[in-house]
Amino acid sequence: MKLHYQDSGEGHPLIIIHGLFGSADNWRSMAKYFSRFYRVISVDLRNHGRSPHSDTQDFASMAADIEQLCGDLGLHKVHVLGHSLGGKVAMQFAAEQPAWVEKLVVVDISPRRYFSEHTPLMDAMLALDLKKLDSRSAVDAALAYKVTDKSVRQFLLMNLQSGDEGLYWRINLPALKANYQQLMAPVCENATVSANSLFVYGSLSEYVTDEDRALIRQQFPKAQFQAIEKAGHWVHAERPQQFKQIVEDFLNDD
Repeated sequence: MKLHYQDSGEGHPLIIIHGLFGSADNWRSMAKYFSRFYRVISVDLRNHGRSPHSDTQDFASMAADIEQLCGDLGLHKVHVLGHSLGGKVAMQFAAEQPAWVEKLVVVDISPRRYFSEHTPLMDAMLALDLKKLDSRSAVDAALAYKVTDKSVRQFLLMNLQSGDEGLYWRINLPALKANYQQLMAPVCENATVSANSLFVYGSLSEYVTDEDRALIRQQFPKAQFQAIEKAGHWVHAERPQQFKQIVEDFLNDD
């Protein structure tokens, strides 16, 4: 599948992969910063952003999409940075194409299986009759009955678009829900990934535990770890300056 992507800057290519319900737009400020040093290619995963929709969504297919993008752009030595779901895609891609990945940055996720926590969000979005709602604020108010966290709603509402027939969700919610258990599945279970790897996580997040770090060391023998204090799962948004410096130092370290 040909993914939609945003391309900026010059130099060694850095591919940025967003998380579930996200898009390249979420990483625009980070892409702008890193484009001072690298050619930054921010992708929209399938069923997200402006990329095509598909009934299939698993890590093998998403890693194949990244491979196709690299092939189309003539890239065969890249840095890859992925957050959450995007981090698992990045790990899968590094396992399948070790010669292509020079450095790997994984943000607040481990290769293990996770358990369902996003289904209520998808159900809440799917339950809305957007034909009866005429503004973003109206959708926000309707969504608030089931999604009480305002910051979560604001993130989800970034997927709300307006077209000739009114408001619609840009992400393919039915496909994401149908494939959700595959998105929770582990990656790289039988692989040893030799790329220099940095695992960045928020000290307040529960996505990367002591047990996760032990697992990561087994599968990624060159892994480095960096906790960012007072940050949760959205570490790059909550502590952007610390995040930029940590990633920049890792990518520049020979």
